[in-house]
Amino acid sequence: MTEIGCIGILGGGQLGRMLSVAASRLGLRCHIYEPGDAPAGDVAHRLTTASYEDRDALTRFAESVDVITYEFENVPTSALDLLESLRPIRPNRRALAVSQDRLTEKTFLNGIGLATAPFVDVPAQDDLAAAIAQMGTPAILKTRRMGYDGKGQIRIEDAGQTGWTGAPSVLEGFVDFSAEISVIVARGADGQVAAFDPGLNVHRGGILRTTTVPCGLPARVATDAVLIAGRIVNALDYVGVMGVELFVTETGLIVNEIAPRVHNSGHWTQAGCAVDQFEQHIRAVAGLPLADGRRHADVVMENLIGHDMDRVPELLATPRTQLHLYGKADIREGRKMGHVNRITG
Repeated sequence: MTEIGCIGILGGGQLGRMLSVAASRLGLRCHIYEPGDAPAGDVAHRLTTASYEDRDALTRFAESVDVITYEFENVPTSALDLLESLRPIRPNRRALAVSQDRLTEKTFLNGIGLATAPFVDVPAQDDLAAAIAQMGTPAILKTRRMGYDGKGQIRIEDAGQTGWTGAPSVLEGFVDFSAEISVIVARGADGQVAAFDPGLNVHRGGILRTTTVPCGLPARVATDAVLIAGRIVNALDYVGVMGVELFVTETGLIVNEIAPRVHNSGHWTQAGCAVDQFEQHIRAVAGLPLADGRRHADVVMENLIGHDMDRVPELLATPRTQLHLYGKADIREGRKMGHVNRITG
Protein backbone atom coordinates (compact mmCIF):
# COMPACT_ATOMS: atom_id res chain seq x y z
CA MET A 1 0.00 0.00 0.00
CA THR A 2 1.16 3.55 -0.72
CA GLU A 3 2.80 5.57 2.04
CA ILE A 4 0.94 8.64 0.76
CA GLY A 5 -1.65 9.75 3.29
CA CYS A 6 -2.52 13.30 2.24
CA ILE A 7 -2.50 14.80 -1.25
CA GLY A 8 -2.14 18.55 -1.71
CA ILE A 9 -4.19 20.02 -4.56
CA LEU A 10 -3.50 23.45 -6.00
CA GLY A 11 -6.86 24.89 -7.00
CA GLY A 12 -10.25 24.48 -5.36
CA GLY A 13 -12.70 24.31 -8.26
CA GLN A 14 -14.85 21.44 -9.47
CA LEU A 15 -11.89 19.33 -10.58
CA GLY A 16 -10.31 19.60 -7.14
CA ARG A 17 -13.68 18.75 -5.63
CA MET A 18 -14.05 15.55 -7.66
CA LEU A 19 -10.41 14.59 -7.05
CA SER A 20 -11.03 14.92 -3.30
CA VAL A 21 -14.08 12.64 -3.48
CA ALA A 22 -12.10 10.05 -5.44
CA ALA A 23 -9.23 10.18 -2.93
CA SER A 24 -11.62 9.63 -0.04
CA ARG A 25 -12.80 6.37 -1.60
CA LEU A 26 -9.22 5.14 -1.41
CA GLY A 27 -8.84 6.20 2.23
CA LEU A 28 -6.69 9.21 1.33
CA ARG A 29 -7.11 12.82 2.46
CA CYS A 30 -6.82 15.98 0.38
CA HIS A 31 -5.67 19.46 1.37
CA ILE A 32 -6.86 22.18 -1.02
CA TYR A 33 -4.90 25.39 -1.60
CA GLU A 34 -7.04 28.08 -3.24
CA PRO A 35 -6.81 31.89 -3.18
CA GLY A 36 -10.52 32.42 -3.93
CA ASP A 37 -13.81 30.57 -3.61
CA ALA A 38 -13.26 26.84 -3.22
CA PRO A 39 -16.13 24.43 -3.96
CA ALA A 40 -13.59 21.67 -3.31
CA GLY A 41 -13.30 22.83 0.29
CA ASP A 42 -16.77 21.44 1.00
CA VAL A 43 -15.56 17.86 0.55
CA ALA A 44 -11.81 17.99 1.25
CA HIS A 45 -10.09 17.12 4.54
CA ARG A 46 -8.56 20.59 4.78
CA LEU A 47 -8.64 23.96 2.98
CA THR A 48 -6.09 26.76 2.94
CA THR A 49 -7.33 30.07 1.55
CA ALA A 50 -4.30 32.20 0.71
CA SER A 51 -2.59 33.82 -2.27
CA TYR A 52 0.12 32.13 -4.32
CA GLU A 53 2.47 34.90 -3.13
CA ASP A 54 2.06 33.94 0.55
CA ARG A 55 5.24 31.98 1.15
CA ASP A 56 4.39 31.14 4.76
CA ALA A 57 1.01 29.68 3.79
CA LEU A 58 2.58 27.75 0.91
CA THR A 59 5.21 26.31 3.23
CA ARG A 60 2.64 25.20 5.81
CA PHE A 61 0.54 23.68 3.05
CA ALA A 62 3.47 21.71 1.62
CA GLU A 63 4.57 20.47 5.04
CA SER A 64 1.07 19.11 5.72
CA VAL A 65 0.95 16.85 2.63
CA ASP A 66 2.98 14.02 1.10
CA VAL A 67 2.68 14.93 -2.60
CA ILE A 68 1.28 17.89 -4.52
CA THR A 69 -0.85 17.91 -7.66
CA TYR A 70 -2.99 20.58 -9.32
CA GLU A 71 -6.35 21.08 -11.02
CA PHE A 72 -5.28 23.91 -13.35
CA GLU A 73 -2.11 24.82 -15.20
CA ASN A 74 -1.49 28.47 -14.42
CA VAL A 75 0.06 28.29 -10.97
CA PRO A 76 2.74 31.03 -10.62
CA THR A 77 6.31 29.82 -11.10
CA SER A 78 7.47 31.38 -7.82
CA ALA A 79 4.93 29.30 -5.88
CA LEU A 80 5.93 26.12 -7.69
CA ASP A 81 9.62 26.77 -7.02
CA LEU A 82 8.96 26.92 -3.28
CA LEU A 83 6.58 23.94 -3.20
CA GLU A 84 8.87 21.72 -5.26
CA SER A 85 11.70 22.34 -2.80
CA LEU A 86 9.52 20.79 -0.07
CA ARG A 87 7.43 18.06 -1.72
CA PRO A 88 7.22 16.21 -5.05
CA ILE A 89 4.89 17.73 -7.64
CA ARG A 90 3.02 15.33 -9.93
CA PRO A 91 2.63 15.78 -12.87
CA ASN A 92 6.10 17.24 -13.15
CA ARG A 93 7.18 20.82 -13.80
CA ARG A 94 8.14 20.07 -17.41
CA ALA A 95 4.57 19.05 -18.22
CA LEU A 96 3.35 22.31 -16.70
CA ALA A 97 5.91 24.41 -18.60
CA VAL A 98 4.95 22.79 -21.91
CA SER A 99 1.20 23.16 -21.44
CA GLN A 100 1.24 26.70 -20.00
CA ASP A 101 2.47 28.21 -23.27
CA ARG A 102 0.88 27.40 -26.63
CA LEU A 103 4.10 28.13 -28.53
CA THR A 104 6.12 25.82 -26.27
CA GLU A 105 3.40 23.17 -26.46
CA LYS A 106 3.21 23.11 -30.26
CA THR A 107 6.99 23.14 -30.59
CA PHE A 108 7.22 20.18 -28.19
CA LEU A 109 4.53 18.21 -30.04
CA ASN A 110 6.17 18.80 -33.42
CA GLY A 111 9.50 17.82 -31.86
CA ILE A 112 8.21 14.33 -31.00
CA GLY A 113 6.81 13.90 -34.49
CA LEU A 114 3.16 14.81 -33.92
CA ALA A 115 1.11 17.06 -36.19
CA THR A 116 -0.42 20.33 -34.98
CA ALA A 117 -2.12 23.22 -36.73
CA PRO A 118 0.46 25.36 -38.55
CA PHE A 119 1.45 28.29 -36.37
CA VAL A 120 3.49 31.49 -36.22
CA ASP A 121 4.81 33.21 -33.12
CA VAL A 122 3.35 36.72 -32.69
CA PRO A 123 5.25 38.34 -29.82
CA ALA A 124 3.63 41.77 -30.20
CA GLN A 125 0.84 43.53 -32.08
CA ASP A 126 3.36 45.02 -34.52
CA ASP A 127 4.22 41.47 -35.64
CA LEU A 128 0.64 40.52 -36.52
CA ALA A 129 0.51 41.79 -40.12
CA ALA A 130 3.63 39.83 -41.09
CA ALA A 131 2.27 36.72 -39.36
CA ILE A 132 -1.01 36.97 -41.28
CA ALA A 133 0.88 37.41 -44.54
CA GLN A 134 2.89 34.28 -43.75
CA MET A 135 0.01 32.13 -42.49
CA GLY A 136 -2.84 33.33 -44.64
CA THR A 137 -6.50 33.48 -43.65
CA PRO A 138 -8.72 32.34 -42.11
CA ALA A 139 -6.64 31.90 -38.97
CA ILE A 140 -7.04 32.13 -35.21
CA LEU A 141 -4.98 34.42 -33.00
CA LYS A 142 -4.56 32.93 -29.52
CA THR A 143 -2.77 34.17 -26.44
CA ARG A 144 0.25 32.03 -25.67
CA ARG A 145 -0.80 31.76 -22.03
CA MET A 146 -3.94 31.70 -19.88
CA GLY A 147 -6.63 31.11 -22.53
CA TYR A 148 -9.44 28.62 -21.83
CA ASP A 149 -13.07 28.05 -22.83
CA GLY A 150 -12.60 30.19 -25.94
CA LYS A 151 -11.11 33.15 -24.05
CA GLY A 152 -8.07 34.97 -25.42
CA GLN A 153 -8.89 34.10 -29.04
CA ILE A 154 -9.67 36.19 -32.13
CA ARG A 155 -10.68 34.75 -35.50
CA ILE A 156 -8.84 36.47 -38.36
CA GLU A 157 -10.91 36.41 -41.56
CA ASP A 158 -8.83 38.62 -43.88
CA ALA A 159 -5.40 40.20 -44.12
CA GLY A 160 -6.66 43.68 -43.30
CA GLN A 161 -8.37 42.71 -40.06
CA THR A 162 -7.24 44.48 -36.92
CA GLY A 163 -7.43 43.27 -33.35
CA TRP A 164 -5.10 42.10 -30.65
CA THR A 165 -5.34 39.70 -27.73
CA GLY A 166 -3.39 42.06 -25.47
CA ALA A 167 -0.57 39.57 -24.86
CA PRO A 168 2.10 37.59 -26.74
CA SER A 169 0.24 35.20 -29.03
CA VAL A 170 0.42 32.55 -31.71
CA LEU A 171 -1.41 32.66 -35.02
CA GLU A 172 -2.81 29.25 -35.93
CA GLY A 173 -3.66 28.31 -39.48
CA PHE A 174 -7.11 26.98 -40.33
CA VAL A 175 -7.60 23.23 -39.86
CA ASP A 176 -10.38 21.60 -41.90
CA PHE A 177 -11.52 18.93 -39.44
CA SER A 178 -14.56 16.68 -39.41
CA ALA A 179 -14.63 16.07 -35.65
CA GLU A 180 -12.85 16.81 -32.39
CA ILE A 181 -12.08 13.95 -30.06
CA SER A 182 -10.20 13.70 -26.81
CA VAL A 183 -8.32 10.95 -25.04
CA ILE A 184 -7.97 10.80 -21.26
CA VAL A 185 -4.69 9.03 -20.63
CA ALA A 186 -2.86 8.18 -17.42
CA ARG A 187 0.74 7.26 -16.68
CA GLY A 188 2.01 5.90 -13.39
CA ALA A 189 5.35 6.51 -11.71
CA ASP A 190 6.41 3.05 -12.90
CA GLY A 191 5.78 3.99 -16.54
CA GLN A 192 2.51 2.06 -16.87
CA VAL A 193 0.15 3.77 -19.32
CA ALA A 194 -3.64 3.33 -19.42
CA ALA A 195 -6.14 5.22 -21.57
CA PHE A 196 -9.91 5.59 -21.63
CA ASP A 197 -11.86 5.35 -24.88
CA PRO A 198 -11.76 8.52 -27.02
CA GLY A 199 -14.82 10.77 -26.72
CA LEU A 200 -16.45 12.91 -29.40
CA ASN A 201 -16.62 16.56 -28.31
CA VAL A 202 -19.05 19.29 -29.32
CA HIS A 203 -18.32 22.93 -28.43
CA ARG A 204 -20.54 26.00 -28.53
CA GLY A 205 -19.14 29.47 -27.96
CA GLY A 206 -15.74 27.99 -27.21
CA ILE A 207 -17.11 25.93 -24.28
CA LEU A 208 -17.42 22.16 -24.30
CA ARG A 209 -21.09 21.20 -24.28
CA THR A 210 -21.12 17.43 -24.79
CA THR A 211 -18.78 14.46 -24.93
CA THR A 212 -20.13 11.22 -26.41
CA VAL A 213 -18.62 7.77 -25.93
CA PRO A 214 -18.16 5.73 -28.03
CA CYS A 215 -17.04 8.41 -30.44
CA GLY A 216 -18.55 6.72 -33.52
CA LEU A 217 -15.33 6.87 -35.53
CA PRO A 218 -13.49 3.92 -37.12
CA ALA A 219 -11.52 1.73 -34.71
CA ARG A 220 -8.23 2.66 -36.38
CA VAL A 221 -8.84 6.36 -35.60
CA ALA A 222 -9.54 5.58 -31.94
CA THR A 223 -6.44 3.38 -31.75
CA ASP A 224 -4.25 6.07 -33.33
CA ALA A 225 -5.59 8.65 -30.86
CA VAL A 226 -4.73 6.46 -27.88
CA LEU A 227 -1.24 5.80 -29.27
CA ILE A 228 -0.64 9.54 -29.73
CA ALA A 229 -1.72 10.24 -26.15
CA GLY A 230 0.61 7.53 -24.86
CA ARG A 231 3.48 8.96 -26.86
CA ILE A 232 2.97 12.38 -25.26
CA VAL A 233 2.91 11.21 -21.64
CA ASN A 234 5.95 8.98 -22.17
CA ALA A 235 7.92 11.82 -23.75
CA LEU A 236 7.18 14.00 -20.71
CA ASP A 237 7.94 11.24 -18.15
CA TYR A 238 4.47 12.12 -16.93
CA VAL A 239 2.73 10.94 -13.74
CA GLY A 240 -1.03 11.51 -13.55
CA VAL A 241 -3.96 11.97 -15.92
CA MET A 242 -3.76 14.11 -19.05
CA GLY A 243 -6.44 15.27 -21.49
CA VAL A 244 -5.36 15.23 -25.14
CA GLU A 245 -7.61 17.01 -27.65
CA LEU A 246 -7.29 16.05 -31.31
CA PHE A 247 -8.82 17.10 -34.63
CA VAL A 248 -9.89 14.39 -37.07
CA THR A 249 -8.94 15.35 -40.64
CA GLU A 250 -8.78 13.61 -44.00
CA THR A 251 -5.03 13.18 -43.64
CA GLY A 252 -4.99 11.98 -40.03
CA LEU A 253 -5.10 13.23 -36.47
CA ILE A 254 -3.83 16.66 -35.44
CA VAL A 255 -3.17 17.48 -31.79
CA ASN A 256 -5.11 20.59 -30.78
CA GLU A 257 -3.88 20.91 -27.19
CA ILE A 258 -2.94 19.01 -24.07
CA ALA A 259 -4.07 19.57 -20.48
CA PRO A 260 -1.83 18.16 -17.70
CA ARG A 261 -4.72 17.30 -15.37
CA VAL A 262 -8.10 15.65 -15.25
CA HIS A 263 -10.24 17.07 -18.02
CA ASN A 264 -13.82 18.18 -18.65
CA SER A 265 -14.15 15.74 -21.55
CA GLY A 266 -13.31 12.86 -19.19
CA HIS A 267 -16.28 13.33 -16.86
CA TRP A 268 -18.15 10.58 -18.73
CA THR A 269 -15.85 8.04 -17.06
CA GLN A 270 -17.79 8.53 -13.81
CA ALA A 271 -20.72 6.63 -15.35
CA GLY A 272 -18.93 4.57 -17.98
CA CYS A 273 -16.01 2.92 -16.15
CA ALA A 274 -15.36 1.07 -12.90
CA VAL A 275 -12.56 3.55 -12.14
CA ASP A 276 -13.05 7.12 -13.38
CA GLN A 277 -10.44 9.70 -14.43
CA PHE A 278 -10.35 11.25 -10.95
CA GLU A 279 -9.50 8.03 -9.15
CA GLN A 280 -7.03 7.19 -11.91
CA HIS A 281 -5.22 10.48 -11.28
CA ILE A 282 -5.17 9.93 -7.53
CA ARG A 283 -3.83 6.41 -8.06
CA ALA A 284 -1.03 7.73 -10.27
CA VAL A 285 0.14 10.60 -8.03
CA ALA A 286 -0.10 8.40 -4.90
CA GLY A 287 1.96 5.62 -6.47
CA LEU A 288 -0.90 3.10 -6.63
CA PRO A 289 -1.45 0.73 -9.58
CA LEU A 290 -3.50 2.16 -12.43
CA ALA A 291 -6.86 0.70 -13.41
CA ASP A 292 -7.36 -0.51 -16.98
CA GLY A 293 -9.99 2.12 -17.83
CA ARG A 294 -12.26 -0.34 -19.57
CA ARG A 295 -15.66 1.09 -20.53
CA HIS A 296 -18.79 -0.81 -19.44
CA ALA A 297 -21.44 1.64 -20.70
CA ASP A 298 -22.11 4.14 -23.48
CA VAL A 299 -22.38 7.67 -22.10
CA VAL A 300 -23.20 11.20 -23.18
CA MET A 301 -21.76 13.84 -20.84
CA GLU A 302 -23.37 17.30 -20.97
CA ASN A 303 -22.04 20.36 -19.18
CA LEU A 304 -24.55 22.44 -17.25
CA ILE A 305 -23.71 26.04 -18.07
CA GLY A 306 -25.22 29.03 -16.28
CA HIS A 307 -29.00 28.80 -16.24
CA ASP A 308 -28.97 25.19 -17.39
CA MET A 309 -29.33 24.79 -13.62
CA ASP A 310 -33.03 25.50 -14.12
CA ARG A 311 -33.23 21.97 -15.56
CA VAL A 312 -32.02 20.26 -12.40
CA PRO A 313 -35.48 19.08 -11.21
CA GLU A 314 -36.11 17.51 -14.63
CA LEU A 315 -32.66 15.88 -14.68
CA LEU A 316 -33.14 14.45 -11.20
CA ALA A 317 -36.26 12.67 -12.47
CA THR A 318 -34.65 11.33 -15.67
CA PRO A 319 -33.81 7.59 -15.66
CA ARG A 320 -30.24 6.39 -16.27
CA THR A 321 -28.94 9.89 -15.55
CA GLN A 322 -26.13 10.78 -13.15
CA LEU A 323 -26.07 14.38 -11.92
CA HIS A 324 -22.94 16.14 -10.63
CA LEU A 325 -23.33 19.67 -9.21
CA TYR A 326 -20.27 21.67 -8.22
CA GLY A 327 -21.58 23.61 -5.24
CA LYS A 328 -21.02 27.03 -6.81
CA ALA A 329 -23.18 29.68 -5.16
CA ASP A 330 -23.51 32.15 -8.04
CA ILE A 331 -25.05 31.25 -11.38
CA ARG A 332 -23.41 33.23 -14.19
CA GLU A 333 -23.64 33.13 -17.97
CA GLY A 334 -20.91 30.85 -19.33
CA ARG A 335 -20.04 29.41 -15.91
CA LYS A 336 -19.81 25.64 -15.52
CA MET A 337 -22.18 24.76 -12.70
CA GLY A 338 -22.22 20.99 -13.06
CA HIS A 339 -22.57 18.18 -15.56
CA VAL A 340 -24.83 15.25 -16.26
CA ASN A 341 -23.88 11.78 -17.50
CA ARG A 342 -26.59 9.96 -19.45
CA ILE A 343 -26.11 6.23 -19.85
CA THR A 344 -27.23 5.45 -23.40
CA GLY A 345 -26.19 1.83 -23.81
